[in-house]
Amino acid sequence: MRFRLLKKNLLVLLGVSFVIVTLLFSARVLFVKEDDASGLDDDVIRGNQPVRSVDMAGFSFDSVPQMTRSVFNANYVQYIHNADRFPGDPRLVLLVQVHNRPEYLKLLVKSLENAAEVHGFLLIFSHDYFSEEINAIVRGITFCKVLQIYFPFSTQLFPNEFPGRDPRDCPRDASKDDALKTGCLNAEHPDSYGHYREASVTQTKHHWWWKLHFVWERVQVMQGYSGFVIFLEEDNYLFPDFFHFYKLMIEFRGRSCPDCDLLALGSHDELTGFIKLSNQVLTTSWISTKHNVGMAVSRELYYKLMGCSSEFCSYDDYNWDWTLQHLSGGCVSKPLKVLAAQGSRVLHTGLCGLHHQENCEPEAALQRIEENLELVKDGLFPPSLALVGKEAVEHKEHKKNGGWGDIRDHMLCNNYAKRL
Repeated sequence: MRFRLLKKNLLVLLGVSFVIVTLLFSARVLFVKEDDASGLDDDVIRGNQPVRSVDMAGFSFDSVPQMTRSVFNANYVQYIHNADRFPGDPRLVLLVQVHNRPEYLKLLVKSLENAAEVHGFLLIFSHDYFSEEINAIVRGITFCKVLQIYFPFSTQLFPNEFPGRDPRDCPRDASKDDALKTGCLNAEHPDSYGHYREASVTQTKHHWWWKLHFVWERVQVMQGYSGFVIFLEEDNYLFPDFFHFYKLMIEFRGRSCPDCDLLALGSHDELTGFIKLSNQVLTTSWISTKHNVGMAVSRELYYKLMGCSSEFCSYDDYNWDWTLQHLSGGCVSKPLKVLAAQGSRVLHTGLCGLHHQENCEPEAALQRIEENLELVKDGLFPPSLALVGKEAVEHKEHKKNGGWGDIRDHMLCNNYAKRL
């Protein structure tokens, strides 16, 4: 009996491994070498070399196979929009994770257009949902350099198979006994609370980990870049002095906090009292619920996190930020220390998201933005920063949220950091 059970589990693991390898082979965008141009369209490749001046307006949204091919082409060519207008290396890189909230994305773009010194930025938009509307918004940006990258394991590209929702997958709320009786694909792997995977829930963590790796390792324009990358989402809004404040934080870190692992330019706090808080910073432990907005990541921190890929990819929490907090002081032996702005330079505008799909009300978000801009305008562009506190930097564990128990997610996630 024990031998039969062991044999069954081994067959399941072999099957999962085959699925993952097949996925990675079919979506070679992660692993293609510079001299491997096989599979690229003729109008993108000449003489086995990518033509980086090619206009990528030809991204096809007509079918899943055409979108898959377009994703591969775009991630390989890495066409930089507006590169001719803004030559030279970027002074700052902003990495925006985009799903499917175009009205909020428009607000973010508007805030970027009004940001001081934006012409020196490189904006990287990382997409896990592909549409002509979103593409048109990003392609309409004329005020700085722009690169679009595309998450190749989007559920949109795999509508009826992993990492999307396979019809043979177990229902979320099925008991393990019932799942084993019916023989659904992932019956052996519910999460810590007995629930089976939901593709729409797992995608955000997959996308975040993939883009972290892809940007630091695969994006060619990033080679040699020694600054921080600011992580944003489509429902963020930047204040006009965002870059000014970032430069003050970099200067302060170099002088007074060289062991700070991260910068947090945003927060979830209300803007009441912003004028007083405008130039204030605090050093403390990195906390998911406080410091995941406008987070600045260095190459050094990226290497630390890649050393914890196995732990990140197997920890049973579908949230990337709670998983990061789990690593801090665990796999990353020294708890992550953050230099945090007390007066947020990033607003979180979204009223809807992963768990709330209705009543997004972008018009109400715009009204709140205008009210907040009026509230903070006299406190922008402070001449210097003041440290108002040094809190203890310690590991702060939390109760994991589950949603990440499927072994297929673990294996796919781990493979982002590997090269076939």
